[in-house]
Amino acid sequence: MIMNEFGLLNWVVLGAYLCVSIGIGAAMGRKVHSSSDYFLGDRSIPWWAIGISVVSTYVSALTFLGGPAWAYSEGLSVLAIHLNYPLVIFFVSCFFLPFFYNSGVASIYDYQEKRFGPASRVVMAGVFLVSQTLTTAAVLYATSLVLEFITGIDVTVCIVIVTIAAMLYTLMGGLAAVIWTDVIQAGILFAGAFVIVYLLLQQMPVPLGEALADLKSRGMTDAIKTDLDINKVTTVWSGVIAMTLFHITIYGANQMMVQRTLAAKSIGDAKKSIMMMGYGAFFIYFLFILLGILFYFFYQGREFENGNTIILQFAAEYGFPGLLGLIAAAVLAASMSSMDSALNSMSTVSTIDFYKRFFRKDADDSHYLKVSRGFTVFWAVLIIVPALLFAKSEGSILEVLSKLGSYFVGAKLSMFGLGFFSKNTTERGLLVGVAAGFAVVWWVATNTDVAWPWYAAIGALVNIPVSYIASLLIDGRQEKYSEYTVAGQRELFSNSGRPVKEGNWFVIPGAVDKQSYGLLVFFVLSVCSLLAFNYMIG
Repeated sequence: MIMNEFGLLNWVVLGAYLCVSIGIGAAMGRKVHSSSDYFLGDRSIPWWAIGISVVSTYVSALTFLGGPAWAYSEGLSVLAIHLNYPLVIFFVSCFFLPFFYNSGVASIYDYQEKRFGPASRVVMAGVFLVSQTLTTAAVLYATSLVLEFITGIDVTVCIVIVTIAAMLYTLMGGLAAVIWTDVIQAGILFAGAFVIVYLLLQQMPVPLGEALADLKSRGMTDAIKTDLDINKVTTVWSGVIAMTLFHITIYGANQMMVQRTLAAKSIGDAKKSIMMMGYGAFFIYFLFILLGILFYFFYQGREFENGNTIILQFAAEYGFPGLLGLIAAAVLAASMSSMDSALNSMSTVSTIDFYKRFFRKDADDSHYLKVSRGFTVFWAVLIIVPALLFAKSEGSILEVLSKLGSYFVGAKLSMFGLGFFSKNTTERGLLVGVAAGFAVVWWVATNTDVAWPWYAAIGALVNIPVSYIASLLIDGRQEKYSEYTVAGQRELFSNSGRPVKEGNWFVIPGAVDKQSYGLLVFFVLSVCSLLAFNYMIG
């Protein structure tokens, strides 16, 4: 291992990062006086900080290390499954955010109860807690493996250290601490990435143009692959169709992502914050994936025992003072920006959707604040358990549980889609559809070679018609649209005379802001730029 070469300077860099994160939590903790402050801050956080938090929450340690590792074997085509973000954010800002922001609540699953009933709320909140526990544990385990590789500290100890650090500042400062530490963590993450890119280009044996020409001859620079094989993950159809549906659930129907936008000052700030991902994702993933193919040239396709260690291997070989400490801090920042968000959102859902809903409906706010912090500790401790199980496995459990998380994506997408647009879908029919969709996705995942990005589309294609038909058979046709559908909201706004805009931004669901059309233009430009990039390489 690299522990003997880690050195004092690297430990100072890593230690300073941890101290700053915990210090921010302590500072933000002074502003937390209620459970609302803990869940949503004091609604004074600027939109750009919320936007950076949204970006850094999804760009985890798995992206920092796994992106280059995946591109090392598959080439620039890996970028295809990330082209969809402008389309995703277009739909999320148009339909999802107005419903959640107008409700004034901290939990997005409150919408499920208003639209369908308490059972659907409990089901989706429960699915979120289970899937988020497993996902966060996977990120925690992957990060701890990296820290073990860099520092030599046992992976079990690393799991505990990372968890305690993230828990402490989240516990003290709530969502505000999560957002502001995410801003710092994003800076460290991208500083680490840019330093690696710069040093790698400095070490290249030939100019960049020659390296790219060589990579093109090996088929590594073609990002737009039009194969119609649904068994392949990295095709443009998988990215634009399947992964658009997948990511809509990640950004529109995921408490962890939506909660920080609910902390914005206005609907306009909420939409601007999430649009940061719509415009920024292309450049972020291009950076990490380009890094992967450049490493492929630098190491001439050499096989690594673990592809996720390529960046670490390069940093160790280069020997730049403090570089390993910066990379360790970047990996830790990437992980903790995902983990702190998970802990805060899981605490929110546990308190609002379960504890307050079923156990103590009328307690004072100071009680709910204490309960929220208690749930933060509870989930931090619980997440350690599957992370330790991953550490004792040979990887098969990690693979199975990672796929399991994608089984529920179709159900989430369908529940919100039917909620927004369907008049006749009822709670009992919806739950029948969720069960049917999950069963079909399970069968497809275990009996076919269909690539996992298509699970969301398959689940939705089963869930939607089954839910609709089951609703008609069980409860019959409904007389009118629910108040919590797009049509119902339009009628509500019309009858009440309420303005449909707040400043230059629509507050009514289903209305497209003129600013959102830029996302569609950017999507077309990003596809064209990748085609041009490959064409122009000599």
